[in-house]
Amino acid sequence: MTFLETLQIDSGVVRTAVSRLATDGWLDRDKVGRNSFYKLAASGRERFESGVAHVYNPQSPDWAGRLELVLISNGADRDASRAALNEAGFGNPMPGVWVAPSGVALPSVAAGAIRLEVSADNEMGRRLIGESWPLPRIADSYRVFLKLFAPLDNWVAGSDTLPPADAMLVRVLLIDQYRRVLLRDPLLPPELLPADWPAAEARALCGRIYRALLPEAEQWLDLHGQSAAGKLPPAGKELARRFAER
Repeated sequence: MTFLETLQIDSGVVRTAVSRLATDGWLDRDKVGRNSFYKLAASGRERFESGVAHVYNPQSPDWAGRLELVLISNGADRDASRAALNEAGFGNPMPGVWVAPSGVALPSVAAGAIRLEVSADNEMGRRLIGESWPLPRIADSYRVFLKLFAPLDNWVAGSDTLPPADAMLVRVLLIDQYRRVLLRDPLLPPELLPADWPAAEARALCGRIYRALLPEAEQWLDLHGQSAAGKLPPAGKELARRFAER
């Protein structure tokens, strides 16, 4: 709660939100004395880990001139499939139809869907791409992110450091804003994107700021972080790979 108080988020709101996430199967709870500790449930881990990879180390598929179509029926799992396909980078040109470049991993929840491949080396294929993703709106969102966080680039170039609490706060707000844009980005191959696509510039800026914040932010976590087993363990190798240079 210490960090949430920094964000001026009421503790009652947090408890309600966490309780709902647990009810929906996203979180498991461990109660130790008067304290409750929450961790990702197995059912939510696949989507969470996919989101982490998407934000910190996104990979565009190689372009082979073909698109994959996924047809979703009106079954009971349609809503879950739609959410997972959207998060995986599939576009939705019309109800029940999802599209992505061939090679994009299909979420397990949609494993039973009908899958087809079509050529995109023609005008109709390009039209399908244009109708599947709102690329101009996504590009505008990237530009808003760049404008919002560009002032911090000057701070990165200097020698000043932030107090640990402030570094942690900025780190969370930075990634929250970046993921809001990136999770809408289908990560299409460069051959399918406009020439002035701003994703690489936004990623580079986010990476510079994130790496500059990391030592002090991790210091704050070392001091305040706690699990049901006690103090948090040291950060793993995955942390060092975030925003790795390509």
